Amino acid sequence: MIGLMITFIIFSIFILYHINRMTNLLCIQKEIPEERHAKIFRTVNILIVILLSTSYIEILYV
Repeated sequence: MIGLMITFIIFSIFILYHINRMTNLLCIQKEIPEERHAKIFRTVNILIVILLSTSYIEILYV
């Protein structure tokens, strides 16, 4: 159980890092104004955390 949790946390950090990296590249490529970057990152991060949380719950209880 602890091993699963540690593995999932490491996986989650890896996923969040790469999603943020891709979001940054998108903002640069599409020349989105700097003022909107924080809102975009906040939205993306909240959605990814929800996705990862529901994935963990599904793995835990299935």
